[in-house]
Amino acid sequence: METAGVGRDLMKKVRSMIVIVCVCLLLFSQLVLSEEGLKKKAETFLMHLKNEEFERAFDQFNDEMKKAMPPKKLEKTWNEVVFKLGELHSLGESGLLEEGGYQIVLQTCDFEKGRIDVKIVFDEEGEIAGLWFLPHLESHPYECPEYANKDLFRERELIFGVEGWELPGNLTVPKKGKNLPVVVLVHGSGPNDRDETLGPNKPFKDLAYGLSSRGIAVFRYDKRTKVYPNKIDVFNLTVEQETIEDALAAIDFVRATDGIDENRVFLLGHSLGGQLVPEIGGRDGKLSGVVVMAGSARPLEEAILEQIEYIAKLDGKITKDEEREIERIRKQVRLIKEHKVGEEELVLGVPGRYWYDLQKRDPIKSALALNCPMLVLQGKRDYQVTWEDYNLWKEGLSAKKGVAFRLYSDLNHLFMGGEGRPTPEEYSIPNHVDERVINDLAGWILSN
Repeated sequence: METAGVGRDLMKKVRSMIVIVCVCLLLFSQLVLSEEGLKKKAETFLMHLKNEEFERAFDQFNDEMKKAMPPKKLEKTWNEVVFKLGELHSLGESGLLEEGGYQIVLQTCDFEKGRIDVKIVFDEEGEIAGLWFLPHLESHPYECPEYANKDLFRERELIFGVEGWELPGNLTVPKKGKNLPVVVLVHGSGPNDRDETLGPNKPFKDLAYGLSSRGIAVFRYDKRTKVYPNKIDVFNLTVEQETIEDALAAIDFVRATDGIDENRVFLLGHSLGGQLVPEIGGRDGKLSGVVVMAGSARPLEEAILEQIEYIAKLDGKITKDEEREIERIRKQVRLIKEHKVGEEELVLGVPGRYWYDLQKRDPIKSALALNCPMLVLQGKRDYQVTWEDYNLWKEGLSAKKGVAFRLYSDLNHLFMGGEGRPTPEEYSIPNHVDERVINDLAGWILSN
């Protein structure tokens, strides 16, 4: 979402549309080529993309990547990057990284409208085994928000999860009090970390520190798609494996944790997590409350199209190239809605099976069946999950007792403040979840 802004906007969507595909198909192995040789290979690959030589770029893939991303898909992926960022102007610094013992070139790229990092993974034969387009991350050490006091709580890392899919997480626990209420945080789309990091911002860490400073324990964890990118079978991926199974496991885990009141467990979901927490809460059946933060009440494919149209119009005009790209995405959305996509066919970066699974899940219907209180929060400056979604929640739940609503006129999708028309550039600016949100959440939790 940004310049670093536009790059991060790209990440927010591409993580859920394109990047997740590449992430899940990586096959890593030990590297024998020199650092200089790998960097040169990465540079050559990117120059092929810049020059629209997609067949030549494709030739650098290993067999698995060739199956996952044939030339036409590679071309579409690159065109989506160019659509958001403009033409590639130059290559910046590059570095050789190790992740889990595997070698990766991270190449900074300067585009017309912003800067991103391209992450290219090489196998032992020197062929490309994985590809990401990521925001360019400056060094922004996390600063505790003024409304949080780290002297008032303890933080520890714990491991939990479904067998074979164990995940690391952090539990923040107030130092004072016994039998404490606890909130489990559920992320939005894409391979999020436990802080739901976006550029320099860490909204889940803000929530944890703010709420634990007010007497409430908080559990947050790395998402399965982040911890196990090379283990997940993307063609069989649904939100059940991506989100729901681990959220249910997290609820059971905190309920059995010392110092936690097993009868005061709350669930908070943000973005896609907000869309899913009513169903998760209903399946658990014993929660004390469910919080929806910027949860979409409409299908995800509609939200993706709306976001792309919104960003294209920010400069006051839509070029012919932009209109062609928007129309291409409109057609893909229609195919999803009409069930004309094969279950293992990739559309908007994920398989038809994923889209059809999401279509079966009705967040408002699930919310109406909940037997616990609900709180729905929305920022009016949110262009990703919008005012329209908030009104759908209000209308759909108008007859349900025990539902509270909060609308913040100056907050964006991360519940961080801003002024004027919201833009992707906001997400490159270090900020914190607004204190009003922390206070409203704490007051509601402690009263239920």
